[in-house]
Amino acid sequence: MPKKVSSDKKKVVSISKKPKKSKKEEKLFQNFLKTVEQFIGGKAFFPATFSELSQKLQIHPQHIEIFQEVLDALVAKGVTQLSQGKYIAKKTHTDVISGIIHMHPRGFGFVQPDDPSVCDQDIFIPRPHTQNAVDGDKVEVVIDTLAISEKGPEGKVIAIVERGRTHIAGIIRTVYPNGAVYAYVPLLGTSQQVVVQQAEGKPLQVGDRVIMEVVDWGDKKNETTCRMSHYLGHISDPACDIPAAIEEYELRADFPSKALTEAKDFGKVVSKKDLVDREDLRDVECFTIDPDTAKDFDDALSLAKSEDGHFHLGVHIADVSHYVQQGSALDLEASRRGNSTYFPGYCLPMLPHELSSNLCSLRANVNRLTVSVHIHFDPEGNMLDYRISRSVIKSKKRMTYREAKQILDGQKKSPYEPTLQLMVELCYKLKRKRYERGSIEFAMPDLVVKVNENGVPQGLDLVVYDITHQLVEEFMLKANEVIALHLDQEGKNLPYRIHDVPSSENMRDFSFLTSAFGFHLSEAPTPSELQKLFDEALETPYGQYLATSYIRRMRLAVYSPANIGHYGLGLTHYCHFTSPIRRYVDLIIHRLLFGLEADLPHLEMVAAQCSEQERLSAKAEGSVVLLKKYRLLQEIKQQDPYKQYDAVITRVKNFGFFFEVLDFMLEGFLHVSEIGNDYYLYDEPSLSLKGTRTGQGFTSGTKISVILKEIDFITLESKWHFVQAEPTEKKSPKGSSKRKGKNFTSAKKKPSKSPSKSRPRKRK
Repeated sequence: MPKKVSSDKKKVVSISKKPKKSKKEEKLFQNFLKTVEQFIGGKAFFPATFSELSQKLQIHPQHIEIFQEVLDALVAKGVTQLSQGKYIAKKTHTDVISGIIHMHPRGFGFVQPDDPSVCDQDIFIPRPHTQNAVDGDKVEVVIDTLAISEKGPEGKVIAIVERGRTHIAGIIRTVYPNGAVYAYVPLLGTSQQVVVQQAEGKPLQVGDRVIMEVVDWGDKKNETTCRMSHYLGHISDPACDIPAAIEEYELRADFPSKALTEAKDFGKVVSKKDLVDREDLRDVECFTIDPDTAKDFDDALSLAKSEDGHFHLGVHIADVSHYVQQGSALDLEASRRGNSTYFPGYCLPMLPHELSSNLCSLRANVNRLTVSVHIHFDPEGNMLDYRISRSVIKSKKRMTYREAKQILDGQKKSPYEPTLQLMVELCYKLKRKRYERGSIEFAMPDLVVKVNENGVPQGLDLVVYDITHQLVEEFMLKANEVIALHLDQEGKNLPYRIHDVPSSENMRDFSFLTSAFGFHLSEAPTPSELQKLFDEALETPYGQYLATSYIRRMRLAVYSPANIGHYGLGLTHYCHFTSPIRRYVDLIIHRLLFGLEADLPHLEMVAAQCSEQERLSAKAEGSVVLLKKYRLLQEIKQQDPYKQYDAVITRVKNFGFFFEVLDFMLEGFLHVSEIGNDYYLYDEPSLSLKGTRTGQGFTSGTKISVILKEIDFITLESKWHFVQAEPTEKKSPKGSSKRKGKNFTSAKKKPSKSPSKSRPRKRK
């Protein structure tokens, strides 16, 4: 007891030594205390670090010290507690939040709350707590405020309020002699048994792709029961890949007759009456630069340099708002689609082809209606002023990225070579400005699957993100930024393209990952550190993986009427304006520019719907690309069963490791029992496996060779043979130009470098 008294006395003495606050400081402290306590006690509060709290509450740097005192006082008061570097509300919220769940292929999900004022972040639902919910279901969740997750607030589904669909797509995986039929449904995963009630007529076979009506969803203990609805084709037929994906992801394939009629009624050429009150830019030298097979040309560019060294850039965007008017059948259908979806060799357009490929598309040597953004830069690339006009242009040339690069490299003569060189000059100045403000560029190559008219994959094109892609992107980014600033200054509500800052946990995690590959990053890396890393890493075999890993740890860019800026681009104001043929949000922006659409009371709903549709299209596109890659791999295996592929280990677990097949940018997995005649121990600090007998080690960044064993086209999973790991920094003997041994050679044929045959991959 005396010790306790002594201890308390020491505390009193310690406190008394602190300088007494002035009346102003005391008032500020009490105000802060009240505000922060209310914030932590609110429904929208979730565990956060000191820096995250100071950002959310917009604490001025000069008040950081007193803010820390406030948090210390709240900890002492029992309002919050500090755990694992995060402040956590001590009281738990048992309020039920409703929203739509979006499932990840690995079994976990995220719930998008119906009311952002109750919860302003998506709620992470771990796999055991999804309660058999499927993508698109409306659910009720309870948040566990004590759970700390790098993925955001964590909760569990307590009820499925409404199923998001009545029909699901599947592939017949088993047909028993007694007539029982079971299907694999990608939406439900491999662990859920799905029994199919056959319709009269053609009996189902293994590999049949079907659409089924759900009779009973079942749960994790009871099978799902479905009734056969209609037949799509067989998994062996590549021609069915895209129609099956359209059905599986419930994309809209056919246009309503009224929308088609409206599109056709505009005719095939721009009429004279459409040119009234437009700025005539038909004599201006402008041209388009797009992928080889693109038909929907949204943007054309013009650029001049005056004698004083100033740049005059023109970004001319298709004026879709002239044709697709608010409330029309075309508008209603475009809002439902949200965006165009790009599959290998095929585009599912947002607008009918009469508009998307013809009247709105900025084809060469024909009149086209546009919205032009004229931007004036000084010699250093600083924007001095801008103006926006509705205009008419006549593009002088339809140029591909490949052709533009050949002209710049001197491999092809062109009258547009001086303008292209000028564009490169301005591009580098804008890139430097972007780096200075903290924007990060990955310059990642794209791997494009080439297919024939029957959907059969013919090969892969590795698309290098060269200067032609970069200059188009820089000019589009600047136009988007200008429009966002312009509309904001006019006091208009608009759907911004926003990108929140990544969590500190994710950045620490990524920093640790890069160290496994031999790079060094601080726990809270600056943009310049990250840019240096990617510049170096993308020259290595695992640069693509590191860039992708970083992107996965960043928050998703979405549309929102609440502007929080765009972290990835380092911009305070940003929107999507440059692609109205293929994005509905861009069309909304065009209407807002010219007062063609009233201030939108439903803007939040439009933004959320377009964000969701973008996510859905990306899933559908990715599923088809993966299937096409597997088809190509299978064809190669039939020709060369023992073909070896170079790969690099990306993640190591105690049960095996994941790797990326470099030529296909495809992930594979090998269990510890499949990697050699040894017993491997897992070392957690170094995230590595090491053989007890041979000492052979496997860690992230280790190069290996693998042979394809088999592909399951129903579940889209592959199995691989381990061949050999590349020795660590082992020099070859003098006079020898090749490593000894068959296991160190690769029979791969590198994909040719040519321009992309799809739309640009970035969704900034």
